[in-house]
Amino acid sequence: MAITNTQRAKPAGTLYDVQLLFPVLFLVGIGIVMVYSASSALAMKKFGSDYYFLKKQAVFALVGICVLVLCRHVPYRVYRPLAYPLVALALALLGAVLVSPFAVTAGGASRWLSLGPVNFQPSEFARLALIVYLAYSMEKKADRIKEFSIGFMPHVVVMGLLAVLILRQPDFGSAAILAFLAWLMMFIGGVRLTYLGGSCGLLVLLGWYYINSADYRRKRWDSFWDPWQYSADQGYQATHSLMAFGSGGWWGAGIGKSYQKLFYLPEPHTDFIFSVIGEELGVAGVLVIVLLYVLIIWKGIRIARHAPDLFGCYLAIGLTAALGLQICINMAVALALLPTKGLTLPFLSYGGTSLVMNMAAIGILMNIAASGKTARGLG
Repeated sequence: MAITNTQRAKPAGTLYDVQLLFPVLFLVGIGIVMVYSASSALAMKKFGSDYYFLKKQAVFALVGICVLVLCRHVPYRVYRPLAYPLVALALALLGAVLVSPFAVTAGGASRWLSLGPVNFQPSEFARLALIVYLAYSMEKKADRIKEFSIGFMPHVVVMGLLAVLILRQPDFGSAAILAFLAWLMMFIGGVRLTYLGGSCGLLVLLGWYYINSADYRRKRWDSFWDPWQYSADQGYQATHSLMAFGSGGWWGAGIGKSYQKLFYLPEPHTDFIFSVIGEELGVAGVLVIVLLYVLIIWKGIRIARHAPDLFGCYLAIGLTAALGLQICINMAVALALLPTKGLTLPFLSYGGTSLVMNMAAIGILMNIAASGKTARGLG
């Protein structure tokens, strides 16, 4: 049989999706610069070198790029039989955070495991494990997805086990993302709205009980409604974050010229890096960041729509939704539109686990995209 020019073309499996890769690498590059800008004063005070966080973030970025390349070339269908082992590993790691001597406590929360020179946050891995499990399970049960005992209850149980362990750390924000992810993926998978609606109401009641079960969480909720009234304690982060955005104006004060990062805004290089961006790069810089995120989410949705099978579709939806939720929650917290929660901003905030896991998600999305092109004969 004669081989046409189209058949000689480079196979899709060796290509990188530039429309997805460019905004991701651009954000990682901006993140390295902004991590240095936001952390230099803090690093000098605590570690005697203003390059401390910059060097670590650069290493995280390099590792993340390697993980992205690896995940790009590993067929996404490999994760299908690993669904249950990944969930089991996530449960073991989350349990280790609560009882292991390797657990690291900071800010009153135990969310990390010490692995030599680096700390690992199991809740980030648990999110990926849940997405893989739901994608596998919903594809397997597609013809019976509307049954309560088949399409709804098992998924809620697995999500609940992961969420309970995360709440024990405590980390309400990560647990809420898991719950919303499971709800969204089940909704797209075709689970009955009556089950989803009832579970949503129950989650709201449980969330309200959880908030009111501890005095500091209740005060944080009260300060959300009027942060300026509590600006000296519970509303301190929100008010200084708003000050940073307000002083940035349209064009910003310039890179390295943030005032709020100078020991006023807590965690300026992690949870509130978006506030430093707002102050130093202004509205213009914020809009560029938002546009890059919109491109990533738009591309993720397109990949899901053109996935070659249901597993790839659900996997792409879950990975894209997880990124979108984390982006929206972090930005909303920085703008005082949500109560303060400790969530990083993907690709920008300092943190190895978050950056590496998000880069892995991008690599998996690229593999799904390439597989979809191959299936449609566009390789």
